[in-house]
Amino acid sequence: PNVLYELISTPSGFSEWYCDDVNVKGARYTFIWDGEEETAQLIGQKRGELVRFQWEDDEDPNAFFELRIRIDAMTNDVALILTDHAWPHELETARALWDSQIHNLLRVIGA
Repeated sequence: PNVLYELISTPSGFSEWYCDDVNVKGARYTFIWDGEEETAQLIGQKRGELVRFQWEDDEDPNAFFELRIRIDAMTNDVALILTDHAWPHELETARALWDSQIHNLLRVIGA
C-alpha cells in the first residue's frame, strides 16, 4: 500500500503512470501530457489512503476526482477505488482514459 500511495500522491509517482510530468506549487498540481497542461487543486488528502483533486477549469464546482486505497481487513487485499465526475456525453471517453491509465499503473507496480 505504501508504494501505491506514493504512485497516486507524488509528482514522481504520477509521472510514472498518469502523465508525462507534474509540477506542484503548494496544493496546485499541473499535469502535463504531450506538452498540454491541465491544472488541479489538491482538495483532500489522507496519508496512505486517499488523494482528491478538483480541476481548475471544470464547469461543475462540485466535481472532483479521487484515488482511494482500500485494504480488506480479512484478506489484506489492496484495492484502488477511483471516483471521477464526468458529463454524460463524456462518460465513455473518461472510462477509456482511466482504463488506460490504470493499466499503466498496474504495469508500473508489476501486477
